Amino acid sequence: MQNSRNTAKQVYDAIVVGSGATGGYAAMALTQRGMKVLVLEAGRDIDPMKDFTEHSFPYDMKYRGLASGGPGSKFAPRQPIQSRCYAANEYGAHLFVDDIDNPYTTPDDKPFWWIRGRQVGGRSLTWGRQSYRLSDYEFKAAERDGFGEPWPISYKELEPYYDAVEDFVGISGSYENLPQLPDSKFLPAMKMTCGEHLLKKAVERNFKNRKVIIGRAAILTQRHQGRAACHWCGHCDRGCTTASYYSSPGSTLPAAQKTGRMTLRPHSVVREILIDNNTGKAKGVRVIDQRTKQDYEFLAKVVVLCASTLESTRILLNTKPRQHPNGLGNSNDVLGRYLMDHAFPIGVGGIVPQLKGQEYDYSDGRANGIYVPKFRNVFDKHPNFIRGYGMQGGVRMGYSYARAKNTQGFGAEFKKQVREAPEELFFSLNCWGEMLPRAENRVTIHPTKVDKWGIPVLHIEAQHGDNERAMIKDMLETTSEMVTAAGFKITSQNTEAAPPGFCIHETGTARMGADKKTSVLNKWNQLWDVKNVFVTDGAAFTSQGCQNPTLTMMAITLRACDWLVEESKKGNI
Repeated sequence: MQNSRNTAKQVYDAIVVGSGATGGYAAMALTQRGMKVLVLEAGRDIDPMKDFTEHSFPYDMKYRGLASGGPGSKFAPRQPIQSRCYAANEYGAHLFVDDIDNPYTTPDDKPFWWIRGRQVGGRSLTWGRQSYRLSDYEFKAAERDGFGEPWPISYKELEPYYDAVEDFVGISGSYENLPQLPDSKFLPAMKMTCGEHLLKKAVERNFKNRKVIIGRAAILTQRHQGRAACHWCGHCDRGCTTASYYSSPGSTLPAAQKTGRMTLRPHSVVREILIDNNTGKAKGVRVIDQRTKQDYEFLAKVVVLCASTLESTRILLNTKPRQHPNGLGNSNDVLGRYLMDHAFPIGVGGIVPQLKGQEYDYSDGRANGIYVPKFRNVFDKHPNFIRGYGMQGGVRMGYSYARAKNTQGFGAEFKKQVREAPEELFFSLNCWGEMLPRAENRVTIHPTKVDKWGIPVLHIEAQHGDNERAMIKDMLETTSEMVTAAGFKITSQNTEAAPPGFCIHETGTARMGADKKTSVLNKWNQLWDVKNVFVTDGAAFTSQGCQNPTLTMMAITLRACDWLVEESKKGNI
């Protein structure tokens, strides 16, 4: 280990590690409650006018926007994992990490595709923005089916924090009054397309307890909290210069900065948490400068990890003071275990014969789709698997590069043929299935391999199990029967789940719980072993549910920060 060469004299009230969805929210919550906060981001700062490309046209790009990645790609030789993600293309690859500088290992027969972003804002710049509350069908799932541990909190306890987050972030959607999918505090919902209405009518007419609703998205449909309404450019994965979708640089970080109590330090790769040998409490963090590789120490009364699920756990595992030789918070050998990621993207695609030749409807600018809430193991018990899955998809007209390449002509007539006269209208309907928390799905520190900054990397070992495989079979059956009932024609199927990680919904590895013997954090996201260290990102999840997790991450962050501030005032932290 390097000797620290620079120790900051200032002692902050709190250090927040990470500047993404949860880090930004922690920074805002703590500074607005009077704390002086240092936010450490491993990557660079961003300039929206240079880094965001949502308004760039193909002719602006070197490869005309047609370059894509994947293993062996000449376009992305340093991003063999990142370039598998649809958003890590020529427009957005710079918002994803360099895989060569940021390695990790997996067993040959258990791949894990870890998609990451290291810059101010993290993955809040490129996330899918789908935002759904968990319910007690998730928080208390273990009590219902006997598998695993229940969360130490209930929906009722988290509900006011969901409300507060949604009031600030802005979630568009429709009120449905569904027990398994609590309503949010919504901005006006986006509209369904004709094809989606066809599917909704057919499904709700033919299948009891199945609903087709518009997706719930962290995209503004009207001006909100000083941010502009979405202007429907349709390329949210490339950034948003108008901050019309939720990202931390567009909302929470500026709000924190406005208080005058936040210091943001990019290029700060956190190696470990510093422990005071006299008190046993955390006293700060050790950082390696991303550019100079110089070693720094920053001091604080509280450390809040929001570095993303696996990075937060990596920091804890790499923190091995005398009192915690197996990693900070790992006195019970739970840290690093119970890794989860949704089984995805199982489903079907094809064409909608009824709408062939439909006039252009501008639906390609709507960065949202439809959602089918979980219906398995809600109203009755499925004989082959526990938990359930939700569906996302849509029927939209879109500007297609492939269609443009295959269309003859040029000028105005060419544009008209490409955009206004599609031969077919396409649909997709795919599933996101809950992955059960199992102890054998885990991360550990590799004994010899390090990253560019000399920090030991993770070894990730995870795979889907029998329950997920049984669920996948049912996913194919239900998606097929639903679109067939609507008269759609299936032309493709996704029959196998991608390796874990690829859904970018990784959770667990430092889970919350009511029992110190079986969890890493208590119900306030506080480390059992060190009371002034908190983890509020996806690492804290006890189980996963099938809903997209970011909204819940922000809600538990706000809840933990509220408690942290009050307990600090009392001298209990």
